[in-house]
Amino acid sequence: IYIILSMYYNRNAQGKSLLAHFNMAFLTEKARSAVATTQSGGYINPTKLESGGSVRFALLEEEPLCFYEAWGESGDGKLKPFRFVDSPSEDDVEAEMGEEFTRRLNRDGTGPEPAKFGVAVPVFDHESQEVKIFQATQKSIIGELDKISQMEDYSDLLAWDFVLSRDGAAKLTKYSLRAVPRKKGTNALIEATYQEQKDNGFDIKELMTGGNPFAPGE
Repeated sequence: IYIILSMYYNRNAQGKSLLAHFNMAFLTEKARSAVATTQSGGYINPTKLESGGSVRFALLEEEPLCFYEAWGESGDGKLKPFRFVDSPSEDDVEAEMGEEFTRRLNRDGTGPEPAKFGVAVPVFDHESQEVKIFQATQKSIIGELDKISQMEDYSDLLAWDFVLSRDGAAKLTKYSLRAVPRKKGTNALIEATYQEQKDNGFDIKELMTGGNPFAPGE
């Protein structure tokens, strides 16, 4: 899996015609809705993006929740993620899954899928205008986010938007991550929407015990 980082720069529009100052969409609203890619359920997962799809979001916290994730599968085919603070041993995973779940096989079906390092962070999804959880285990995506955070221009990650796109499928998947200026007029909405979730008890750490961050204790 490859990832391309694109930086956004503002350029002076002097010397351009008046028409060039208007943002004219290529597609009509009806056509745009037909090709739009959205993710429901309160989560944004890179693997759930369709080829050619993208999602724009704003980070709501500077530091992500870090964990190791192993997937279990029940006898009736139900999948469930199990998360650990540190890299788990085989015994750790088996003990946590109990008798109901067994390790999910890798893509080739030759053995158990290994536990993967992952991060999760609350974000504001501009498409749905909701708080969601962005979760990724792809090393390339995590690494690029970390690189962006260390660049002087992007030192305040909470002041920027990010656009994640996907092309291809399976082993030919390519992700593109772009840091772009905050969508105009959305700061107040972003802050109010996240504050409402926090007032309702939002707790991303619920992920570590299989709970629902949007409804802790349920």
